[in-house]
Amino acid sequence: MQVSATNRYATVSPTKVRLVLAHLPGKSIEDALNLLKFMTTPHAKMIAKIVQSAASNAENNFAADPANLYVKRAYADDSRRLKRFRPAARGRIHPYMHRTSHITITVDEREQ
Repeated sequence: MQVSATNRYATVSPTKVRLVLAHLPGKSIEDALNLLKFMTTPHAKMIAKIVQSAASNAENNFAADPANLYVKRAYADDSRRLKRFRPAARGRIHPYMHRTSHITITVDEREQ
């Protein structure tokens, strides 16, 4: 039984989040949270909340044992891009984009 939690429109680029998410699949919930706690990136705290939410969803909605849960999938998809402009020299503008992402964590229960 796979249970997931999603953070939509997270204000971080998906390429930055994927660097953190690459470490999570296959780890137990406790190991994943300990790993995220000591990561230096500021986005690890946000991802830890999503992992906790997915574990809580599995525990409360499907009566899963939290000790047997592990991270099955962790991925980040592109979301909307906020297009902004900055003034430049000689009356010009330089466009830039605020990228956002949808972060999804899927947990599953290990077979004993």
